[in-house]
Amino acid sequence: MTQTKETMIAALIAFAVCAALGPWMIPFLRRLKMGQTEREEGVASHLKKAGTPTMGGLMILAAVIVGSIPFLRGDEKGIPVLILTLGFGMIGFLDDYLKVVLHRSDGLIAWQKLLLQILVTGLFAFFAVKYAGSELLLRIPFSGGKMADIGVLAVPLLFFAVIGTVNGVNFTDGLDGLAASVTAVVAVFFLLAAVFLGKEPLPVGGAVFGALLGFMLYNAYPARIFMGDTGSLALGGFVAGMAYIYELPLFILLAGLVYLIEVLSVMIQVSYFKITHGKRIFKMAPIHHHFELCGWSETRIVAVFTAVTAVCCLIGLLAV
Repeated sequence: MTQTKETMIAALIAFAVCAALGPWMIPFLRRLKMGQTEREEGVASHLKKAGTPTMGGLMILAAVIVGSIPFLRGDEKGIPVLILTLGFGMIGFLDDYLKVVLHRSDGLIAWQKLLLQILVTGLFAFFAVKYAGSELLLRIPFSGGKMADIGVLAVPLLFFAVIGTVNGVNFTDGLDGLAASVTAVVAVFFLLAAVFLGKEPLPVGGAVFGALLGFMLYNAYPARIFMGDTGSLALGGFVAGMAYIYELPLFILLAGLVYLIEVLSVMIQVSYFKITHGKRIFKMAPIHHHFELCGWSETRIVAVFTAVTAVCCLIGLLAV
């Protein structure tokens, strides 16, 4: 069986698992009172979401594991991606657990979260170089396949790119179905990019895509469950892992443009607020909340952001 067929089967298995888990997981988390809390100073329409079960990322992780397991033997490139996905998913789970179950509003302290992210990224880098044969090269967009070797700077860039991408996806997870829809399109981008490059698509990529489709059955507006940091951090790890395994980290800036804009909107808002002693550029950050306060519906924002991602991914495929 070719790896392309394995990838499609992994997607179908993951979709079925995630879709089947929903009717059980949602009431289970509701009984455990693992519900979302909404800030009163946030978007007023979100207050009605308080109590919606979160930590739904567990469904995604379970589906990805089950969908990937049959194809892990000899998959040297897929294993590092799975490590990064599950590793960041576990960090997100710990953060969610502290916030939702132990009622520690901030979850993990900033230095604790950063330290764990560095450790997981280091583990990924070790497996990617040692077992997957990655040389941490950078394919240059629109260069006709030219590669850049930046030497020792490749390692700090890897840590910056991985942690930055993870936090970008985390910021994107703020509306029903937004992070799942955008990342599903990005997952397809990497699978098609592999084909364009003459490489085999990874079953773990298919599993994530299938899991997201299954999750959106319950996460699309109006959401019956949220992925929480468990899901958003895992998806960020997946995106960064796929990019590095295929030597496409520079393409994150293109295919993941929405993630970048979300992060920049927060950085700009915070910086401007401090410099001007209380003034704001956006009505609220991340930027998807700005559009909400401008009168856009959640479904419209999700549709536009997903469409923008799809266009960027098409341009990214041309750039490959």
